[in-house]
Amino acid sequence: MADENNTDEREEDENISPWQQIIDNPFLLLFIGVAMPTVFYTLWGVMEIASIPVAPY
Repeated sequence: MADENNTDEREEDENISPWQQIIDNPFLLLFIGVAMPTVFYTLWGVMEIASIPVAPY
């Protein structure tokens, strides 16, 4: 009987979806929450600087 419960628990652990594993990891969520805005704002800033026209002499 105890072996059956262990087998059920192992099957439940193996069936956890990748999205659920990401949502369950607070440090990964923290990293994503800091890294994504940093990358997007950096790219936005580079695009803004690149769009400034060159001053005529």
